[in-house]
Amino acid sequence: MEKDASAFLGHLAHEMRPRSDQWAGLLVERMRAELPELARHADLAEDALRETADHVGAFLDALEHGRDAAETQAPPAALELARGFAAAGVPLSTLLRTYRLGHAGLLQLLQEQVTRVTDDQPLANAATLLLIETGFAYVDRSSEQVVAAYQEVRDRRVQRRLMITNEASRRIGTTLDTVRTAEELAEVGTDGFADLATVDLLDSLLRDGEQLRPADAPMLRRVAQRSVLDGCPDSPFATDERHVHAPGSVPAEVLATGRPVLLPVGPADAPSWLVPPDAPRFGFHSVLLLPLYARGATLGLAQFVRHRTPAPFDDDDLLLAQDIAARAALHIDNARRYTHERTTALTLQRSLLPRRPVEQSAVETAARYLPSGSRAGVGGDWYDVIPLSGGRCALVVGDVVGRGLNAAATMGRLRTAVRAFADIDLMPDELLTHLDDVVIRLQREESREDGEISATCLYAVYDPATRLCSLASAGHVPPAVATSAAEAPRAGTAPAGLPALPIGPPLGLGGLPFETVQWELPENSLLALYTDGLVQSRTRDLDASLTLLEDTLASAARSSAPPDEVCERLLAAMLPESPSDDVALLVARTRALDPGHVATLDLPSDPAAVSGARRFAADTLGSWGLDDLSFTTELIVSELVTNAIRYGKPPVHLRLVLDAALTCEVFDANSTAPHMRRARTFDEGGRGLLLVARFAARWGTRHGREGKTIWAEQALPREAAVSEADAPPHL
Repeated sequence: MEKDASAFLGHLAHEMRPRSDQWAGLLVERMRAELPELARHADLAEDALRETADHVGAFLDALEHGRDAAETQAPPAALELARGFAAAGVPLSTLLRTYRLGHAGLLQLLQEQVTRVTDDQPLANAATLLLIETGFAYVDRSSEQVVAAYQEVRDRRVQRRLMITNEASRRIGTTLDTVRTAEELAEVGTDGFADLATVDLLDSLLRDGEQLRPADAPMLRRVAQRSVLDGCPDSPFATDERHVHAPGSVPAEVLATGRPVLLPVGPADAPSWLVPPDAPRFGFHSVLLLPLYARGATLGLAQFVRHRTPAPFDDDDLLLAQDIAARAALHIDNARRYTHERTTALTLQRSLLPRRPVEQSAVETAARYLPSGSRAGVGGDWYDVIPLSGGRCALVVGDVVGRGLNAAATMGRLRTAVRAFADIDLMPDELLTHLDDVVIRLQREESREDGEISATCLYAVYDPATRLCSLASAGHVPPAVATSAAEAPRAGTAPAGLPALPIGPPLGLGGLPFETVQWELPENSLLALYTDGLVQSRTRDLDASLTLLEDTLASAARSSAPPDEVCERLLAAMLPESPSDDVALLVARTRALDPGHVATLDLPSDPAAVSGARRFAADTLGSWGLDDLSFTTELIVSELVTNAIRYGKPPVHLRLVLDAALTCEVFDANSTAPHMRRARTFDEGGRGLLLVARFAARWGTRHGREGKTIWAEQALPREAAVSEADAPPHL
C-alpha cells in the first residue's frame, strides 16, 4: 500500500505542478491574513511570494520523483528571505510561523486534491499519511537551513550593534564640553546607523545651566547635527538655531512624556519638523526620536533619520538608540555640571583677583591668570600687589591645594587675610606664621568631606628707598630675578637667576618656622613670581623649565620690555599649549627712589632733640618745595619723636620720604607699639597720636627685628603732586 501511495502522490504532484504559482499566491494571502506585520515590509512580502512558489515547486518535485525529503535542500529564495527577515529585525518566531502557516496550507491543499482525485479510501488514507510524513521531513530539513541563514545575519547584526555600542562608549564623552559631546553623539549616530542625526538641547539649560521641566512648547537649540549628505540639506534647522515644536507634535510629546518613539513616515506625509522647507523630501521613511534624560531631568531631544538606508528602523534599533542616547545624556549632563561649576568658580576667582594694576611707585607690575585646560577644574591660584607705608610694596603669589568652588573661596579668604596682615606691616616670616594659623583654623572649621585645606604662599616686600627685597616662602617655588645688562655690573649681581631662598613648609602644617631673606635689587630689575603651573610640563623636566624661565626673563630684561610684554613672552615660551594646571604670574619691574627724596636724622635720647627734629623737617620740606606742609609736618614730627624719646629705647632715627605722599618715620629700639587714648580735660598729655591721626592721611606702626617704626603719611599739595607725577620714577 505504501508503494501505491508513493506512486499516487508522484502522479498527483506531476498533475499539480502547472498550478504551483497559483497555489503560492493563495498561501501568501493566507499568511498575510494571519501575519499583518508583514504588510509593514513590502519588499519582504514580494520575496515571500517568490520563496513560497519555490517551496511549492521543491516539495512537489520531491513527491513526484520520490526523493527523501530529509535530504532536500531549501530553495535559495528561502535562504534570502530568512536573511531579509533578520536584516529587517523581524523576530525569528515570525519567520517560523510563516513556515508553519505556509506548509500547513500546502498540505491542506494537497490533501484536498487527494480526496478529490480518488475514492479509494485506504489509498487516500495511506497517501495522506505519507504526505504528512514527507511534509514534516521537508519542513524540518528546510527550516534548519533557513534558521541557520537567519541566525548568521542576526549574529552579524548583533555583533555590529555591539560594535556601535562600544564605539559610542569610546567616542562619546571624551571631553567635558557640552557642545562637543552632542557633536560626538551625532557623529556616532551617522556612522553606519542613521542617515541624519540631530541633537537639540533646552535653551534654558545652555543659557543659565538650569534643568527645567519641559513645558508644552520648550525652546530648543540645535547644538549638533550630522548627515550623510554634505552640509545637512536634509535638516530643517541650522546648527545653533533656536526653535519650538508645536504642542501636540511628536517631538513635543517625546519631550513632555520622556518616552522614545519609532515613527514610520512616507515621502508624502513627512512632518514639517522633519522636512526642510522648500526642499525635496529626500526619501524619509523612518525616524527615531529619543529624549535626552539624565538624573531625573530632560535635557533635550535626539533624532535619528533614515532616507538613504533602505531598511527602516526596528525595535532593536530603538533599543540601541536608547542605550546610546542615555550614555550621551549622562555625559552631556556631566559636561553641563562641570561647565557650570567651572564658570562659577572662575567668575568667583577672577572677582577676587586684582582687576587693575595698583597705583604705587615702588614697582611697575603686570599679571596674568590662566585657568587650566584640563578636566580637573579651576584651582586656587592667586596673586596680589599691596601698597605699604613708606612707598614700599608687597608682592604676593599663592596656590590653594584643590579644585573648584571650595578652592576659589579658600583663595579669597587667604588673600583677604594676607591683606589684613600686610596692613599691620608684619615681616614676611611673621605674616606667613599668622597665615599658617588661619589655614589651621579653617581646617578645624571645615568638614572632612570638603578635604584638607592646604596652600602655598610667597610674600615679598620691596623698598624703593633702600632697594631691599625681603621674602619668605611657605612651600612655594622661589621667584625668578633678572637685571638689565647695564645695572648688573654696578650691583655686582648676575643678569638672571633664582635667589637662594629657604622654602618653608606649606600652610596648614603648623609649628614649623618660616625664614625671611633679604637682598638688594638694582633699579629696573625684573622680578617674576608664579605658581608651579608655569614650570610644570609633560615635555620638559623641572630643571629645563627653570632654565627656560631664567633665559626668557633675562632676554626681556636686556630689551627693557615693559612688564605686560614680559608676561606675554613668558607665557608664550613656557606654555605653548593650554596649561594642564592653573597659572598665576606676577611680573614687577623695580624702581629706585631718588636719594634726594629721602632725608634721615639720628637723634639722641634727649627731649631737647625734639626742636632739632622740627628744624630738620622744616628745612627739608623747604628744599623740596613743600612749605605748605611745614606746620603739620613739624607737629607730626614733634609728637612722634617725643613719644620715641619718652617711651622708646635708643637709637632713635627720623626719616622723611617724598614719593607719591610725604611720609614721616620715627624708629626706636622698643618693640612696644603705641596706642591712642582719650585724654581727660585737665590731662597735660595723651593727645599726641590723636593729633597725628587728625593731620595725617594714614599712620601706623611696623615692627622689625630690632624695634619698631611709627609712620604717618600726608597727601601732597595739588601742585606738588602734579609735579611728582610728571617726573620720572627714579628722580
